[in-house]
Amino acid sequence: MAERTVQLVLQYDGAAFSGWQRQPSQRTVQGVVEEALERLCAAPVVALGSGRTDAGVHARGQAVGVRVPDRWDVQKLRRALNSLLPTDVWVARAVEMHAEFHARYSAVGRRYSYYVGTDHDARSPFRVRYELPFSHPIDRASLDGAASEIEGEHCFRAFAVSGTAPSHDDHRCTVASAKWEERSGGLVFVIEANRFLHHMVRFLVGTMLDIATARRPDTDMSRLLAATDNSEVSPPAPPHALFLDAVRYPSHLYLEGV
Repeated sequence: MAERTVQLVLQYDGAAFSGWQRQPSQRTVQGVVEEALERLCAAPVVALGSGRTDAGVHARGQAVGVRVPDRWDVQKLRRALNSLLPTDVWVARAVEMHAEFHARYSAVGRRYSYYVGTDHDARSPFRVRYELPFSHPIDRASLDGAASEIEGEHCFRAFAVSGTAPSHDDHRCTVASAKWEERSGGLVFVIEANRFLHHMVRFLVGTMLDIATARRPDTDMSRLLAATDNSEVSPPAPPHALFLDAVRYPSHLYLEGV
């Protein structure tokens, strides 16, 4: 049977999911997407994500690769999926790709953002679901300095959950940009890299906030980047304020122009 290779760009609220990856007896994003695809295609269809978002983490641009029968053109597939998916998952885009496209291994960049609320209203029920309320005074110079240390190629072993990467993995990531930006009601940390390790962004945010509130010295970021384990990293920031914003792929993988 002729097949079509499609990239689905998903948005989802991660609050009611046990992460991306399908798990027995757990509600996951991959699980509900594959259930909808099976109903449409009358056969199991694997949905390969660009990465595994943790329980509680949200997405505005999770990329998912699927192979479906050729009769499903991309817009028809998008509409049909959105009619079946639960209200906390939505297919924002569907793009036809060349057959060699792989949602995980073809990616050349991923961007995450983490939201911190610093004003009085950050604990509003309309914001606390997607932001980390933070009432301690923040030294912006220390915060920005810590973020600048992250940029470039480093070993992020200190900022990853121990044992989650293969033993041969060097834990090296190339961070294209890492910066804190002002926004209405607080700050947002935006980071783009070629890859991310398990809990990496959350460990970085927790550590930077500790540095910016004088719980740790300014020199700790560079020291941790040289560490061989994660024994001295700060606790990870909670997942509910983290968003996967976008995944980038080489233009030649798109069957049509992007």
